[in-house]
Amino acid sequence: MSTVIDADRERVWRALTEPSELAAWDERVLASKNDASGDASPYPSAGQHLRWRVRLGGVPVVLHEQPQEISRLERLSSTLKIGSLRLEQTYTLSVESLQPPRTRLGMKLVTTSSVAVVGDVVDRFGVRKLAAERIDHTLRAVHDWCQMNP
Repeated sequence: MSTVIDADRERVWRALTEPSELAAWDERVLASKNDASGDASPYPSAGQHLRWRVRLGGVPVVLHEQPQEISRLERLSSTLKIGSLRLEQTYTLSVESLQPPRTRLGMKLVTTSSVAVVGDVVDRFGVRKLAAERIDHTLRAVHDWCQMNP
């Protein structure tokens, strides 16, 4: 899935990679936690282990993120883990137009076809629905944030 944002790639990249901006546009992010590895590398760095305090439904949990592939202004792929749930998340950025500056932001989530939850399993249709909702919510939030905060 993707959306077109009336902003250049630099602006959109900053919204995705500045922890303070992430917490501003995504109400699920409560706070970033210290890098679990003790590494002071700037975010994102490949292999870095970050912990975010996030809200999943109404419950605060810790999300573990490990950036895997970073191509500045073009691609950011990360492995995300919340408990037993593991996701591969990829953002892609491309120039839609130079004048006015517009960026196409794409997002892809990959997970297993079923996810174990307390006392049950969410099947592939439920997983697909959850992923689609997360992508839609995220793309809308980044779009609105970048449009309102040039």
